[in-house]
Amino acid sequence: MAPVPSLPIKVGHIDDVQELRKAKPATVPERFIRDMADSPKVVPNLSSSLDIPIIDLSKLMKTDKDEVMQLKTACEEWGFFQVLNHGIDLNVVEDIENVAKDFFMLPLQEKQKYPMAPGTVQGYGQAFVFSENQKLDWCNKFALGVEPPCIRNPKLWPSKPVNFRETLEIYSREVRKLCKTLLKYIAVSLGLKGDVFEEMFGVAVQAVRMNYYPPCSRPDLVLGLSPHSDGSALTVLQQGKDSSVGLQILKGQTWVPVQPIPNALVINIGDTLEVLTNGKYKSVEHRAVTHKERDRLSIVTFYAPSYDIELGPMAELVDEKNPCRYRRYNHGEYSKHYVTNKLQGKRTLDFAKIQSKTSN
Repeated sequence: MAPVPSLPIKVGHIDDVQELRKAKPATVPERFIRDMADSPKVVPNLSSSLDIPIIDLSKLMKTDKDEVMQLKTACEEWGFFQVLNHGIDLNVVEDIENVAKDFFMLPLQEKQKYPMAPGTVQGYGQAFVFSENQKLDWCNKFALGVEPPCIRNPKLWPSKPVNFRETLEIYSREVRKLCKTLLKYIAVSLGLKGDVFEEMFGVAVQAVRMNYYPPCSRPDLVLGLSPHSDGSALTVLQQGKDSSVGLQILKGQTWVPVQPIPNALVINIGDTLEVLTNGKYKSVEHRAVTHKERDRLSIVTFYAPSYDIELGPMAELVDEKNPCRYRRYNHGEYSKHYVTNKLQGKRTLDFAKIQSKTSN
């Protein structure tokens, strides 16, 4: 979350989408309009076969063999799942949603006290913008480094709402516990020792990003969030109550909407776990769309190894049938590479891939 661009970045004028919504312009500004001609087909989520898997953490914690197998299938075939009975008090979940919404409802001048500088990913604004002609997401973002303390930028932690900091601290502690628990059972599903990831990660890096998607008069022309995979090991997504359905994941060549389940959290595999498992568990491209009349709020936590750690495929998951697909690298270098490139599918993972040699 902390890299700073080495050269000044010119991003041009960026409209705040909430202010645009208030102004109700006759047309959507050009920088938000996407070329949809090459987009994979979107299908209505009518079939239960297209629903992402559901994992019951209370069963996992009893090492229920069927639930471990379900987790394995979810990670291998989907890279996404929703987790029920996740152990986070629902009051804590509700509190973070309330302060996030309250922050986005503040006057623009108040939110602009915590600006996201061009080329960085902490603060309020548009992330991953690196040029004046780059297309923009129909979304306002507010992102903060949380753990370890050295990645925090205290000037960006808002004084309003008054309970924002305390609420985020409590929520983040609970999500951190959840990530450690999930990684334990992901390791078990791979036939590895349960504590292998916790021992490997050192003091794990944790960041949060809050996304607010106002309604858009032409949701067919814009994207709430550009297609991408996450650079984390695990990502935890909380979707706001009564929000529109916005998250879509790429399954084959089809964008599948993720239907929110009450009191569940959405979990996805990040690039880091794909590398560590030598591609057995893959990160998955996902995006967000908007709605003509309803807004959407999401709170996303990214959980990853310490920046100091050197990563590569785990020896237990490399053999003749599964040759090494990724090189070893410093995780801090990959994180810098990720946050200093625009969101573009899974392209940032090329950083870690071993390029196959073709014979002459």
